[in-house]
Amino acid sequence: MAVAIDARATDSEEDLFFKSVSEISDGELRFLDKPPGKPAHHHRNHIVIDETSVDTGWIKLSQCHADIDPVASSQIVYGEGRIRDIRVTQVENIGRAWVSNHTVQLENIAPKALICVEAESLALHVGADDTRLLINGPYMRRFLDGYYPMHVSMDVRIDTPTLVFDEIHPPAQPGFQVETGADTVGYDTWFEGILRTIIRFRRVAPAARP
Repeated sequence: MAVAIDARATDSEEDLFFKSVSEISDGELRFLDKPPGKPAHHHRNHIVIDETSVDTGWIKLSQCHADIDPVASSQIVYGEGRIRDIRVTQVENIGRAWVSNHTVQLENIAPKALICVEAESLALHVGADDTRLLINGPYMRRFLDGYYPMHVSMDVRIDTPTLVFDEIHPPAQPGFQVETGADTVGYDTWFEGILRTIIRFRRVAPAARP
């Protein structure tokens, strides 16, 4: 699942434009050990992997974008051919939001904006030794040639007895918190730049599941 937020330059973006160069990133990933002083775009994801996902690669996705930058227009971009059945389920403080092919287009975004969508994403891939890889990203908050702090949360429910969590990349570290349970895995992170994550699952016989 590829997700990017692009803001288009308008007069309402002066606050972003006039930030000093030292406050933005050139795209190199850098985790932040504490949130920035101002609210920043929070991208919340909930993914369900079931037995059909194991066979087809398609997972169920619910996500919300909160505190989107207040600009005249922006877009949420998914990987073309890897997303389907996009539905906008909630909109707050956004003048207009609509689905266009593999994107969600936004206009007249006010402070404290929120948009939630549901979709199916072709994000589960077959790895070595019949493992399954949940690949997400790139996540980024980009404006002109710079990248600004972004908050991403991921919650994955493993709704099949034939998969168990194995490992995650990047690994847990300051600024990238990982949580696991018997049927769940997730992370919460603040970062600048471009983030891609891979969660690996092992195939098991149902009776072998912990």
